[in-house]
Amino acid sequence: MANVVLPDAVLVKNYVGGDETALATLIERHQSKIYGFIYSKVMDREITEDIFQDTFIKVIKTLKSKNYNEEGKFLPWVMRISHNLIVDYFRKSKKMPYHRETEEFSIFSIMTDNSPNVENRIISEQVEVDLQRLIEELPEDQKEVLVMRMYQDLSFKEIADLTGVSINTALGRMRYALMNLRKVIEKNQIVLTN
Repeated sequence: MANVVLPDAVLVKNYVGGDETALATLIERHQSKIYGFIYSKVMDREITEDIFQDTFIKVIKTLKSKNYNEEGKFLPWVMRISHNLIVDYFRKSKKMPYHRETEEFSIFSIMTDNSPNVENRIISEQVEVDLQRLIEELPEDQKEVLVMRMYQDLSFKEIADLTGVSINTALGRMRYALMNLRKVIEKNQIVLTN
């Protein structure tokens, strides 16, 4: 009998049902893509391995708690987790630059408060809500590419690999998504600025 390649969704279901080998199969199937993605962002093998392990610890916890509901989109979900962990890593590792007070330089010349005031924060949140609502109205294939590109920061090559289409198709879907958003914004005279 030939080897049957089970879809990710079946393997996830089997793992949640108690089959530990299903997770090993999922990790083996996707590890090079996920590892490569992490490494391309942090450019350090040790940090990549740490983030890779943390990614799957989070995956295991989520699956064990039965909170996973990505409807067959296992790899994009794991990529999103690893992307968030990469962002967390960079946030934590950011060091404050050291500046010494001299006659030519005062620390107060570079200290500014760039945090938005309450009004700007409310406007930004409303713009984000409006934009999310508009994105939800896009056709599924266009929405998927737009979200992967804008919110998950994936390259068009990565998007093409994850969605199983050519790079040109991924680019085309992004182009149509932006054109459709622009049409809806102009038609409804929506202002998306703060």
